[in-house]
Amino acid sequence: MADLFSSLKERISGKGIRLVFPEGKDERILEAVSRLAKEGEVQPLVIGNEKETADKAKELNLDLGSAEIVDPQNFTGFDEMVQLFVERRKGKATEEQARQILLDENYFGTMLVYMGQAHGLVSGAAHSTADTVRPALQIIKTKQGVKKTSGVFIMVRGDEKYVFADCAINISPDSQDLAEIALESAKTARMFDIEPKVAMLSFSTKGSAVSPETEKVADAVKLTKELDSLLAVDGEFQFDAAFVPSVAAKKAPDSEIKGDANVFIFPSLEAGNIGYKIAQRLGGFDAVGPILQGLNMPVNDLSRGCSSDDVYKLALITAGQAAAE
Repeated sequence: MADLFSSLKERISGKGIRLVFPEGKDERILEAVSRLAKEGEVQPLVIGNEKETADKAKELNLDLGSAEIVDPQNFTGFDEMVQLFVERRKGKATEEQARQILLDENYFGTMLVYMGQAHGLVSGAAHSTADTVRPALQIIKTKQGVKKTSGVFIMVRGDEKYVFADCAINISPDSQDLAEIALESAKTARMFDIEPKVAMLSFSTKGSAVSPETEKVADAVKLTKELDSLLAVDGEFQFDAAFVPSVAAKKAPDSEIKGDANVFIFPSLEAGNIGYKIAQRLGGFDAVGPILQGLNMPVNDLSRGCSSDDVYKLALITAGQAAAE
């Protein structure tokens, strides 16, 4: 696990990455911000009242160092932000509504990213996933050619590293969604020094069963190959055919994936969420994430049960995504 983040630190070093932390009242956020500011690889922007935030840090015996505290109530660029938000929402918010909406720390923080005053955002310690993701989808939006954002976990055990997707966002992805998830997951894998070999998972291997569910995955494989002919991707696979060479040799002898897949695309959120938790709880893997992908600029969502160390790690990941753009 240490090597995973050492590599990320090397990648972001000297890049001047600025990250927004909307939850300036949360103790775990301030602890992580203090750590990041001390290390100096990331410039934190904390949303909150300057005096209240400084007093909270003092109470916790934390030195926020180079971290910048930004108060929506006293932000000099607020009028410009309001106008940009109204334009971005294209008639879905009046100026009066925008002035109220942008007092919400997640909307305000996301607009700072959109305006180029920061490279990414980390939130969710005190907010729901919807509270974090909704402003990102409305303001930052998904990349050209990507309809939906998706959530991946990096599964780590010793020297082993795998990517599991989508385990966080899309309940019932269609073939196009799965192809997008596969392509974005391959990019995420490379960020962690994993050369992607992508397996599209199902309960069937190469037509051993035929149903709308298996055909959806087979179609997704074709779409993915059309979009990136150089990517090592195949399916549909049962997990053992994707992961165990001897099983792959029997079930899919002609596949370019020889039981050596390291990026696993699940056919539904149900399967992905169950799968990563089984690997975590029974297999002893650390699950790093969820990492949101497919957005024009990185926004990542914490669990409300997170630790300050989780905040710190997700901040490094977000900075890594920003550096890779």
